[in-house]
Amino acid sequence: MTSPVDPAHEVRPLTPPSAPVPTPERSGRRISGAVWAGLGIVYVVWGSTYLGIRIVVETMPPFLSAGLRFVVAGLLLLGLIAWRQGPAALKVTRAQLGSAALVGVLLLLGGNGLVVLAETSVPSGLAALLVAVVPAWVVVLKAVSGERPTLGGVAGVLLGLAGLAVLTLPGLSGDVRISGVALVVVGSLLWSVGSFSSSRIPMPANPFTASAYEMVAGGLGCAAVALIRGEQHGLDLAAISTRSWAALAYLVVFGSLIAFTAYAWLLQTAPLSLVATYAYVNPVVAVLLGALILNEALTWPIALGGAVVVAGVCLIVTTERRR
Repeated sequence: MTSPVDPAHEVRPLTPPSAPVPTPERSGRRISGAVWAGLGIVYVVWGSTYLGIRIVVETMPPFLSAGLRFVVAGLLLLGLIAWRQGPAALKVTRAQLGSAALVGVLLLLGGNGLVVLAETSVPSGLAALLVAVVPAWVVVLKAVSGERPTLGGVAGVLLGLAGLAVLTLPGLSGDVRISGVALVVVGSLLWSVGSFSSSRIPMPANPFTASAYEMVAGGLGCAAVALIRGEQHGLDLAAISTRSWAALAYLVVFGSLIAFTAYAWLLQTAPLSLVATYAYVNPVVAVLLGALILNEALTWPIALGGAVVVAGVCLIVTTERRR
């Protein structure tokens, strides 16, 4: 969620927190096969995480599974950093650790955790489309803070909110609980607040270290909420399906580690305008995978509202990155 010049001017939708600052784009730069491979990973893996979450919560409690995912991923990333860069790379100040923990709670407990809970009643494709409106919320937050948005940014926000209205109107999106839709909307707002805050508070200089601490803090937050909700009562590990365990492992290894590494590498080697396209490709991938693998209904309101949301996100990403 960063910019090649000024991090405060970049809309960073649904990206890993505190990603490295990319280098300025160079005109006429040839896109290598490695870059396209990295983009493919980010497109497909991040788009598929909504499907993975939906499969996990079939037999696993939502917040317990989210807590396990992020704590394990965070600890693995801390270990990888210490191995590749040395233990000194894990050192942060108390203020930086507190900031990373706050951002992690906002993003992974508030944002992702509520989406996980919502996917117990909301199709994965619809959840992805609802989350895709995050760039619009970020533009609104920036405007509230005194930063004047671009005309294209305003138009993108209006488009995104119009698409959101189509997706959330009762009865339009099929047999979906409005409470689940509301959870995703609130989660996307909290993710936006976390994204917005991450460039305005003291964060660890090493983006991988920051992300690892955020994952551990967010995972512990999810685990705490799970205990408060009583998800541990009556938990039968034998009743958890192999498919749910496999989906959880996929989310830890591919969703939280491999895709993040690919994204961080892309920010340093590829044009930002190209990398940013994941923001409107991911929801399309999520909808297609949900329909193909889980037979999720693709109704005309979901198709129409989703298309409007993706168009709004495309407009925001295209115009705001030029500032």
